[in-house]
Amino acid sequence: MKKIVAALIIALFTIWAWADDLEDGFAEYEKKNYAVAIAKYRLAAAQGEAYAQTFLGVMYANGQGVAQNFIEAMRWYKLAAEQGNASAQFNLGVLFANGEGVTQDYSEAVRWFKLAAAQDITKAQLILGDMYGNGRGVTKDYSEAVRWYKLAAEQGNENAQSNLGDMYGNGRGVTQDYSEAVRWYKLAAEQGNVDARSRIANMYYIGRGVVKGPSSFRVELDLKNIM
Repeated sequence: MKKIVAALIIALFTIWAWADDLEDGFAEYEKKNYAVAIAKYRLAAAQGEAYAQTFLGVMYANGQGVAQNFIEAMRWYKLAAEQGNASAQFNLGVLFANGEGVTQDYSEAVRWFKLAAAQDITKAQLILGDMYGNGRGVTKDYSEAVRWYKLAAEQGNENAQSNLGDMYGNGRGVTQDYSEAVRWYKLAAEQGNVDARSRIANMYYIGRGVVKGPSSFRVELDLKNIM
């Protein structure tokens, strides 16, 4: 019994230790003391703490406190991702999709994005919509693209909302429905999405899904970005 109690006490001290290291790492990262932050994260990561492993991956990917190294970023992301950390799963998908630190592999990217998307990471859902819509790493499937866009759109992702508007407007993966396209464009436009504002202005101009007339949404374009 004494051995069991002693083991529990040691385990608790170990947890408290990495928790302090992780908290200190956050604090130092916020101060941009990256070298100190990464040292703290390493201590927690060595105890198997997934958040610390994820942050180490981020710092290696961004070259913060260390030389940029996508191979090392991949290593840390994978350790955290295999423990179910959604952010690490998403970041791992990005590395596979971009071929950073690993041979580009869209199928493997899709696998990790799906794991992250299942944990409601909206960016993963959005990207999966794109990948199904373009047949990248998967067989092109507009119905699946719509499904993933909708999941992200319902969480408020403006790009997914705009893309979902496109799918309804073009009848891809769904029955063509201009009113539904307008509904999604409006949601995206209200968040300042330029593509959605342009599209909804056009819908008002030609009278698709709305009564023909001036749009209540101004199309705001940054001219510096199109010079």
